[in-house]
Amino acid sequence: MKNRFATPKLLRPSLAGVLLAALALPAGAVDLKTADGDWTFSIDGNVNVDYIYSSCESASSAVAVGGGLTCVGSANGSSSVSNIGNGLLPAAFVFGVATTQAGIDLTAHLGLYPGIATNDGGSPNLQAGTGNGSSNTALGSTGLDIRQVYMTFGTKTAGTFTLGRNIGLFGADVILADMTLPGVGAPGSAATAAPSNTTLGGIGWGYIYTDWLAQMDYTTPDFSGFNATLGIFDPLNSLSEPAGAETQPKKAPGFHAKVTWTLPFSEGNKFYASVAYLTQQQDYIDAGGTPYSYTGNGVDVFGKLDIQGLEVVGYYYHGTGLGTTALFLLGAFGDGNTRTSDGYFGQVTYKFGDLKLGVNYGRSNLKYANPADQTANPNLLNYNQKVTGGIYYSLTKNLTLLLEGSGTKSASQAGGSNSGTTVNVGAYLGF
Repeated sequence: MKNRFATPKLLRPSLAGVLLAALALPAGAVDLKTADGDWTFSIDGNVNVDYIYSSCESASSAVAVGGGLTCVGSANGSSSVSNIGNGLLPAAFVFGVATTQAGIDLTAHLGLYPGIATNDGGSPNLQAGTGNGSSNTALGSTGLDIRQVYMTFGTKTAGTFTLGRNIGLFGADVILADMTLPGVGAPGSAATAAPSNTTLGGIGWGYIYTDWLAQMDYTTPDFSGFNATLGIFDPLNSLSEPAGAETQPKKAPGFHAKVTWTLPFSEGNKFYASVAYLTQQQDYIDAGGTPYSYTGNGVDVFGKLDIQGLEVVGYYYHGTGLGTTALFLLGAFGDGNTRTSDGYFGQVTYKFGDLKLGVNYGRSNLKYANPADQTANPNLLNYNQKVTGGIYYSLTKNLTLLLEGSGTKSASQAGGSNSGTTVNVGAYLGF
């Protein structure tokens, strides 16, 4: 199987189509051709809406967990939060153009990802609060997230180049296989007074968010089920450097790579595996004027077995200086002392006709950089763990109704922990 993120639409669907395939929903993209047949114009995507109810750790019993993702109740004594919003995915409208010239397949894609939550920030996920501490107020509007703008060119025999902003390689397979992709999973900001347009799903609960990166990649042709992608990406700044640290220009881009293997062994049955790697240097000057740098590295291993209606997924990642939940979040302490992180995710689903049942479990761990880190941050995250059960019913070939329940726990290195539960019910329309 060729890499799913660097392929002309003439050969396989856009990312929205890949998401639909991951959800076991048929992609029904609208394709229009020019009169001469040289160009194909397409649009596909989804709209999803859920009612999300969370029971959080009460404020009176909650402990401090630096990097913990379990929600905590409010100071007024309430530990319950209700929200109507998007789930792990925002809505998506992905536009594409494709043609073949001189024997080379050419495509360009633009992905627009609106949500339904009221927010006043420039992103559905990074919002600016208003005077009352919440962006979920009257007279507001929703945000528009432009995650994708990229082109591809190549052939089946020579391989494909992808240039632009697209989904990353590290951590991509696991989030695309997460059964909560059309649903909610862990609530994230949906369990706060300022909900954004996406929830966490399993992000931070067994895997790090793959993110959307400005990148230049090359994907090899398929060699009897084997495929490799090599590339560079625009380096990201850390999300958690010490106060007063000044970001410096990066000396080199980030590098990533991925190898995949698909083994079909009978009609409708196959095994898929991948290994991805990411590395990037961070450069800063601390508050005292001293330059420092460190390198973040991550490797992950993914496997998925499909046997008729049964699907089994397994995943593991390990990082140094990479952090947890998001790329380069809590990855280092002080002037570049790197922390080690790892995590794992397992999932089993079974489809009975139009009904799919599933359960998954994930855990993300973080370790101190050194004894000084332990002294300075006694409440640093030890682990975030989550279990989710889901019921997904295909009312039509494009419309899925769903019900999920999730239990979460976040523990600190000091030994305290917070727990919460979330239940959501909603609908997912893919086209």
